[in-house]
Amino acid sequence: MKDTEFVNVASAIARATDTYPVGRVTGVSGSQAVLQGLSGRAALADRVRLPRCGHTGIVTRADGVETHIMLDGPANGVAVGDRVVLLPAPVFAPHDGWIGRVVDPDGQPLDGRPLTQGAVPVSLQAAPPPAGARRALGARVGTGLALFDTILPLARGQRVGLFAGSGVGKSTLLANLARGVEADVIVIGLVGERGRELREFIEKVLGPDGMARCVIVAATSDRPAHTRRRCAAAATAVAEHFRDAGRHVLLLIDSVTRFAEAHREVSSAAGEPASLRGYPASTSASIAALCERAGPGTEAAGDITAVYSVLVAGSDMEEPIADILRGVLDGHIVLDRAIAERGRFPAVDVVRSVSRSLPDVASAQENGLIAAARRHLGVYARSELMIQSGLYVPGSDKAVDEAIACHDALDRFCTEAAPHGPKAAFAALQRALSAAAEGGRDTGPAGDARVRG
Repeated sequence: MKDTEFVNVASAIARATDTYPVGRVTGVSGSQAVLQGLSGRAALADRVRLPRCGHTGIVTRADGVETHIMLDGPANGVAVGDRVVLLPAPVFAPHDGWIGRVVDPDGQPLDGRPLTQGAVPVSLQAAPPPAGARRALGARVGTGLALFDTILPLARGQRVGLFAGSGVGKSTLLANLARGVEADVIVIGLVGERGRELREFIEKVLGPDGMARCVIVAATSDRPAHTRRRCAAAATAVAEHFRDAGRHVLLLIDSVTRFAEAHREVSSAAGEPASLRGYPASTSASIAALCERAGPGTEAAGDITAVYSVLVAGSDMEEPIADILRGVLDGHIVLDRAIAERGRFPAVDVVRSVSRSLPDVASAQENGLIAAARRHLGVYARSELMIQSGLYVPGSDKAVDEAIACHDALDRFCTEAAPHGPKAAFAALQRALSAAAEGGRDTGPAGDARVRG
């Protein structure tokens, strides 16, 4: 046995206990129960087990006499007088042996192989690094995708949101980033993922090359709400462990929407009233606290570059979770269903997407190319209906002519891989833009908005 494994096993033995406080059920309703006998011992979010019926749950409220718990499922079979055992807090201690593995939010393996805890436990609710001690965003990192190496760059320590509806290629884009981003360790938090898709994501979407430097923390949709909520915090804690060891970590959380839904369930059980279109008022603070833990580290640590996905129903960017995240993060990537339906992947709406690492991570020449690409794409988007319907007369507007001339090349560029890094990607972008000069030459007076009658 390796020395580190011996230390991990010895630490687990030292933490073991065989005594547990016990209380009794005094009331039960729905998926909640009231206990007595644990006051002064049970704290919020502590876990309990009912030995007779096999149920488990967490503590949601406590006062001087009673303790309220939220069961992990319906309270079928729970009776007044049942014994309730207060369980010790699970030990969550990541280490290098977790790389290439799939674990649950308690650090237990989900891939059928044994897994030890590390020697030093970490907190799932750790505070972010001190604001005054954090570095600024670092240099641009290669992603393996031309679009994100140029127009929407990702800087070391940046936190961005990925906003998408269902079925527009969100999971595939996350997997491409996991395979292509220049990072030492990739940590992926799958919150509320469908059970059948977990293995498919690992084996087909991510693949062996992606898993070779990944730790996946997963809580499928059938898991209790408090477990799903804890999944995002657990994935962040794993990323913090490797960051504190001086490594650059890419953290992918899919999705913050399911995290917020799980938080709503737990908060409602605790008696917190709803606001924010059904979400409790604490949702905003919970999301901000989660995201603030990522980002640049202190001088002695590494960095966490993070991508948080958001499920936007009907492409509603004003719904509460999307609105909260836009104000917290350093940029946002919007996937558009209309773009996906015409077969372009990743289906990024470049005009509506922003990277706040610009202009600092690009040179003056590169920023000029980015500005030109965004300008042409924006002009085309504003004129697309008129162009597609045949109402636009070539030569009516120089800017529109240029946008039409380079649109197909830019559209293809947005789908390209960039195996040779940002420098080669910018050269490809310049070639795509060269068509604009040809399209805007000798086309008549600019601004003459003629249309076909």
